[in-house]
Amino acid sequence: MFSLTVRRHFMIAHSLPRESFGPAQALHGATFVAEVAFRRRALNDDAIVLDIGAAGNVIEEILAGLNYRNLDEHPDFAGKLSTTEVLAQYIAHAVAEKLKDHDDGRHLDGVDVTLRENPDAWATFSLDLTA
Repeated sequence: MFSLTVRRHFMIAHSLPRESFGPAQALHGATFVAEVAFRRRALNDDAIVLDIGAAGNVIEEILAGLNYRNLDEHPDFAGKLSTTEVLAQYIAHAVAEKLKDHDDGRHLDGVDVTLRENPDAWATFSLDLTA
């Protein structure tokens, strides 16, 4: 299995209104590094997984809808907790949706999104596109 990973960062505000989140229950900001890995069993005719520039553009488009936004007011997160894990899942599905009509995107086997909020903690969501 081959993979290509592209990173970008974005900033959000949100609250996590459950006792288990302690001080994060209150509105606070977070800066994430998003690492999106694109997986394929075989390389394309150009011997790549996906064009790095195209991959970066897709990620930037998706993150533009989240960057500097309060996710408590974002319609896609209405009634949901916007945890790091939920954000990773959201981004993975959005990336897959954007790439489904792209030549190389149709041949991807998976997308993994890792969100790092600090150097010591991160969450990953893996989306299998072969199912």
